Amino acid sequence: MDAATRERLVALRRDLHRHPEPAWCEFYTTARVVEACERVGVDELHVGPDALATDDRMAVPDDDTLAEWRDRALDEGADESIVSRLEGGKTGAIAVLECGDGPTVGLRVDIDALHITESTDDDHHPASAGFRSEHEGYMHACGHDGHATIGVGVLEAVADSDFEGTLKVLFQPAEERVGGGQAMAESGHLDDVDYFYAVHLGLDHPTGEVVAGVGGFLAVSHMLAEFEGEPSHAGAHPEQGRNAVQAMATAVQNLYAIPRHDDGATRVNAGHVGGGSATNVIPEEAFVEGEVRGETTELMEYMKEKADRVLRSAAEMHECDVTISTEGEAPSAESDQALVDVFAEDAGSVEGVENVVERDALGGSEDATYLMRRVQQTGGLACFVCIGTDHPGGHHTSTFDVDETSLDVGIDSLSRAICSVAADRP
Repeated sequence: MDAATRERLVALRRDLHRHPEPAWCEFYTTARVVEACERVGVDELHVGPDALATDDRMAVPDDDTLAEWRDRALDEGADESIVSRLEGGKTGAIAVLECGDGPTVGLRVDIDALHITESTDDDHHPASAGFRSEHEGYMHACGHDGHATIGVGVLEAVADSDFEGTLKVLFQPAEERVGGGQAMAESGHLDDVDYFYAVHLGLDHPTGEVVAGVGGFLAVSHMLAEFEGEPSHAGAHPEQGRNAVQAMATAVQNLYAIPRHDDGATRVNAGHVGGGSATNVIPEEAFVEGEVRGETTELMEYMKEKADRVLRSAAEMHECDVTISTEGEAPSAESDQALVDVFAEDAGSVEGVENVVERDALGGSEDATYLMRRVQQTGGLACFVCIGTDHPGGHHTSTFDVDETSLDVGIDSLSRAICSVAADRP
């Protein structure tokens, strides 16, 4: 990568870092990515609803929230002609590069940010270098600004290579809420993909180290349970009320009592709970936001079924009603060894790569698994790779940042692997 290209891509990463946007609110991010892809000269650009099965979106914010983020993007200079195509929070894009006869290769990068306030400390590089988040309370604390930049960089590198085939780069919204993978997987754009890579920066691997095949994805389901009871005066007539907080508290305790399963690891967490209005009012409303996970999709579904029963039983016990909704979900998946081998061999000769790890387990969840499984189910191969980066704070913390030299490693490693698989290396 020449110095001018690197400078342009670093500037893109920093611009995206300054303008973090949460799930389905990535109006500015999508607009900037589309502009960057147009500059590369791609053959097709599927923007917003053209890149998604919109009915399969999960965790979509309300209309007022979407409108607020759309207006903010326009105020900050996002191209109005692009933003107008994203109405209703239908964000994201797919760029297609056609380079003659050959297989179709896909690359997925995610683009959304987190609800975290970024550090202002002088030793936090984005703060000291002037590209800290301008959206207070939100930041790129997981590297998705770098992922989007890698996606653009790979398009440029492949366009300038001897690649023969079709490359599709998918800029996916809403990964942090595991809400966008299914919508992109069901769009139809993956049905002709022969080989597919997804990428993540960091994951506790240092700069100079890459992982050729990430696995161990825990299937996950995010749930929202809303309890409704009956208010009454807590002092004068407590017996006339139906206590929604009591139902919620019962549910939380019993969620953690779901039996483990001998087929593999399972998880449950009630991460956000609340309810009630005053000390002297029997609570009428309460809620639980939580998640269940499993080492396999079947184990996650086991946990989900048990959690649903716990929530409904707790409501019935305290004569309340409960509404349960799925706010986000992703299955498990495994990287195909043939693509692991190609990436490992090519990455070993990339400048800046000091160590190639063949495989590692994520230990968490990722909705790239929807896209991986879609490709595998239609006869293709899929692989999730990690590009190590020195990050001073852990993922999802206020001091998270990426070492920008790892962008070069990611672009070079992936573009080489994409060219290799197109040449029928697997």
